[in-house]
Amino acid sequence: MSTILIYASMTGNTEEMAETIAANVRAAGEELQMKEVMDAYGADLAGHEGILLGAYTWGDGELPDEFLDFYEEMDNIDLTGKKAAVFGSCDSCYPEYGAAVDILIKKLKERGCEVVLEGLKVELSPKSDDIKLCSEFGAQFVEKLRS
Repeated sequence: MSTILIYASMTGNTEEMAETIAANVRAAGEELQMKEVMDAYGADLAGHEGILLGAYTWGDGELPDEFLDFYEEMDNIDLTGKKAAVFGSCDSCYPEYGAAVDILIKKLKERGCEVVLEGLKVELSPKSDDIKLCSEFGAQFVEKLRS
């Protein structure tokens, strides 16, 4: 089976999460392709059984600008039968905590994906406990992908 991980990161927080999750997906023996969202297209999702998306929340609860084209391209893709999960760094000083994670989960479900894990939201820069959660998230995703 094959998994794709696509992420957006401004300060490196979501990228650190993505790298930790990716390392654990690979450690579980899963083939993984990883891309920054600026280098990805919605059509990239079609060739994979597993989909991991990572995005920080921008402003008062929006997707980051660099994710918008990809998000719109997802409308043209049937993702029925694929398994997915979403993660991102968040900032609790904003009224909508981690809304980008929720927006992406909703889109994946609309396109037919089975979202197999609760969205993983980490406050700002991942601390050691958060890194552990990211590691577990990657391993749990592989378990769900194979079940």
